[in-house]
Amino acid sequence: MTTLLEQEKIQQQFKERMNEDELLNCMRCGFCLPTCPTYIESGYKESHSPRGRIAMMKGVVDGIVEPDEDFERSLELCLGCRACEPVCPSGVNYGHLLEEARDIINQNKKHSLPVRAVRKTVFEGLFPHQNRMRTLVGLLGFYQRSGIQTLARKTGYLGLLPDNLATMERVLPKVPTLKEMKNRPEHLPAIAEKVHRVAFFSGCLMDTMFMKTNDATMKLLQLAGCEIVIPKQQTCCGALHGHSGEKNGAKELAKKNIAAFEDLGVDFIITNAGGCGAFLVDYDHLLKDDSVWKERALAFKSKIKDISEILVAVSFHKKVKLELPAQVITYQDSCHLRNVMKTASAPRTLLGAIKGVQFKEMKEADRCCGSAGIYNIVESEMSMVMLDYKMVQAKATHATTIVTANPGCLLQMQLGIEREGLSDKMHAVHIVDLLAEAVK
Repeated sequence: MTTLLEQEKIQQQFKERMNEDELLNCMRCGFCLPTCPTYIESGYKESHSPRGRIAMMKGVVDGIVEPDEDFERSLELCLGCRACEPVCPSGVNYGHLLEEARDIINQNKKHSLPVRAVRKTVFEGLFPHQNRMRTLVGLLGFYQRSGIQTLARKTGYLGLLPDNLATMERVLPKVPTLKEMKNRPEHLPAIAEKVHRVAFFSGCLMDTMFMKTNDATMKLLQLAGCEIVIPKQQTCCGALHGHSGEKNGAKELAKKNIAAFEDLGVDFIITNAGGCGAFLVDYDHLLKDDSVWKERALAFKSKIKDISEILVAVSFHKKVKLELPAQVITYQDSCHLRNVMKTASAPRTLLGAIKGVQFKEMKEADRCCGSAGIYNIVESEMSMVMLDYKMVQAKATHATTIVTANPGCLLQMQLGIEREGLSDKMHAVHIVDLLAEAVK
């Protein structure tokens, strides 16, 4: 619970830091309401809509709304999917307002000792250090391969976990060994006729838990005629920090990544995770008040491309034969890939080019699945409501394969399949893994 003194500090920071012009840009027209999952699932509660949250932020700035527990709860419940932004006639950058508000609250609120310890461990001790990420994922791999996982499942120890975490344990990918995670390439030549020199943003979780997907991404780029540079100095994108009220940590990670990529002489910087890509293209906003780094951030941003965009741009799907056994597939949009990076048609173009498959569009494929970073852990109840709705739409397509473009979405859809008891009839896959499988 925030104290009166903390509320006063928060209110003062809102007056000093919130972009009042951006707050005033909201015309209260309501175009955002039908796109907001928390507004819909809360029973059309105005305080859980983008319009309502912006009104409350403005109220805090004006001193007529207290930044109390109800206000904080409204911001916590937001997925940050940013589906409200593409439909906003005024072009309100809601995501920027949300992140600033969360940062102000976090920096001026006294967390309990356990919460402070967890946040410090995650945001300072783990994600900025890839060697520690490898060690942690390596321990997960040991758990999977040593027989401990089998024993834990047989003895029922997983029943001690909350239901969604116990189910999530069952859908985690088989992770590589620590040796494999340490032996990563720094340069790969083009296999086809060279058309571009690109850099690959390998990410933290993507280059550990989802290393197989990264390998598939690089193979596709090579086949598309791309020479690839993978700088070892790169680090976590900072999205988890930025979305969780740890903006200073996000800024430091952004600076490290900009420095790692800016002198490579590449045409593009390629990502394969919608959440990472969306945060990378926002580096210019993140560093807007830093005269030294803002221009460097703009140059960095201008080169960011999702893997699906570059493959379509070089006509990969026309030059390479893509074929799979007969099956029905559907596509679940990554919120940030669609709403921030504005990439929606490229994945569908690639999927439509695979011979032997029938692509079936999912109703409301652009609605958030409820993953949203760690939202499905910290806001499990609302997340599962979102997921249950998504699975209704997925099942209606009669697809055997749900394709995603983000690791969080992938795990969430696998979780939905497991919860529905459909693991013998349906599976979820990252788009690059499917494309790599389809290459003939």
